[in-house]
Amino acid sequence: MADTSSRTKARQPRGFVDRSPEDIRATEKMTAAIREVFELYGFEPVDQPMIEYTDALGKFLPDQDRPNEGVFSFQDDDEQWLSLRYDLTAPLARYVAENYERLPKPYRSYRTGWVFRNEKPGPGRFRQFMQFDADTVGTPGVAADAEMAMMMADVMEALGIKRGDYVIRVNNRKVLDGVLEAIGLGGDENIGRRLTVLRAIDKLDKFGPEGVRLLLGPGRWDGGREGEGDFTKGAGLDDDGIAMISKCLSVASSSYLISDEYGDVSSATGPDDEWIQVDDGKQVLYDNEGVIGRLELEMPSNALLQQGLSELEVIANLVASAGYGTKRIRIDPSVVRGLEYYTGPVYEAELLAEIPNEEGIIVRFGSVGGGGRYDGLVSRFGGEPVPATGFSIGVSRLMTALKNLGKLDMSDVIAPVVVLVMDKDTESLGRHQKMVAKLRQAGIRAEMYLGGAGMKAQLKYADRRGSPCAVIQGGDERAKGEVQIKDLIEGKRLSEEITDNVAWREGRPAQVTVAEGELVEAVRRILDAQTKDRAGGK
Repeated sequence: MADTSSRTKARQPRGFVDRSPEDIRATEKMTAAIREVFELYGFEPVDQPMIEYTDALGKFLPDQDRPNEGVFSFQDDDEQWLSLRYDLTAPLARYVAENYERLPKPYRSYRTGWVFRNEKPGPGRFRQFMQFDADTVGTPGVAADAEMAMMMADVMEALGIKRGDYVIRVNNRKVLDGVLEAIGLGGDENIGRRLTVLRAIDKLDKFGPEGVRLLLGPGRWDGGREGEGDFTKGAGLDDDGIAMISKCLSVASSSYLISDEYGDVSSATGPDDEWIQVDDGKQVLYDNEGVIGRLELEMPSNALLQQGLSELEVIANLVASAGYGTKRIRIDPSVVRGLEYYTGPVYEAELLAEIPNEEGIIVRFGSVGGGGRYDGLVSRFGGEPVPATGFSIGVSRLMTALKNLGKLDMSDVIAPVVVLVMDKDTESLGRHQKMVAKLRQAGIRAEMYLGGAGMKAQLKYADRRGSPCAVIQGGDERAKGEVQIKDLIEGKRLSEEITDNVAWREGRPAQVTVAEGELVEAVRRILDAQTKDRAGGK
């Protein structure tokens, strides 16, 4: 009996996934469409390594006493801490700071790649995932932020997501920071509590208004009741503070009538404008200027909040001037983004359509990308203020949504034609290889069977590969200068209809014999017929 005690167990690490050919091709198809939009806006590709010095990843990541908290880290020969990148933004900031003098300013770039989180994995939560980012570095005005929001909208439509099934939500962290300052959470001494508040608000879609109120106050039990599940400690705000933040978040909700009282809606009547239903059943216009006006009227007034509202007004005017109505881009004070380094406008791309997830359950996918202004990130390296803004797309999450929406059809990817090997002597192998070469030269994917099995097993291999057809040349065919071509797709369909063995033998379904010189043309006819069948839903 074989000793199995020393064998290594094949097992996939938790939080990581293997990728199939279908997933890889779908990702490439999706990212190609995104890249085309980025290029249209004048952005250029760039890439940074997956590993950075840990201190370059930013203050929002581990401190020196906890180098492995949140990121995968290790020490090199010089005892320097290195980490797998947590996102694509911090490495870009390091790259810009290191090459600042030679880069054009503003510097517009995009990049895609894997990022890593040393966190507990769970459903839909991975330790390795792909992001696709676009950033503008060196533009202080919020025109760059407005452009980011418009580019995100254009990306959604380039991917086939129709208007009404997505929205780009825009806010400004200065608005919320102004509110927090008004309730006594300003200053460096309250950085930790502010971050707790931001993370609580960022869970609005997940836990709802009541769940956020609990996280703003004493905390929340996962089970909903005391003692049920894990407990998340809250920000510890008093009732007045919680009420003020809750009021700010709800300004853009359907419980508020957005009308001429807070903004001019008379000219906003195009097909790109969003109408919402309020509590009394009326249909009213979702007006970006109205949202800003209500925030100005109902929130405490201070310089920081007013600056945030002024910047949102500029963004609202710019996107409206470019023809992007509230069906595509909306001012929404509930958008905060959880990272501490955002300093101004923030935005999220949200899918509104209810579609099946990986388990087939109908859900609202919610956010598939987001970002904002991070004026302090690059300047950490040089001291000089360097304004920057950008957004990141969650590639895997968006790809899943697109596949389930039927927007990533990979049926045009044709598996290779398989040339069966009937004789394994050098001369025969040379003839088979010549056939494969002719097919490849004609632009047809093809391979020669390289295993050691017989004809039946070779056909089974071709079927498992999803091959459209198999090329067969035995001794009889070779003597006549012919080849047999078996249409595997049609053969499989016919085999499901024919139950009589005699009919099967006499019919020889979907199999033709042609002269060797007609091989390419005959294979192409079969491929064309299969393409028509797929297009016709056969």
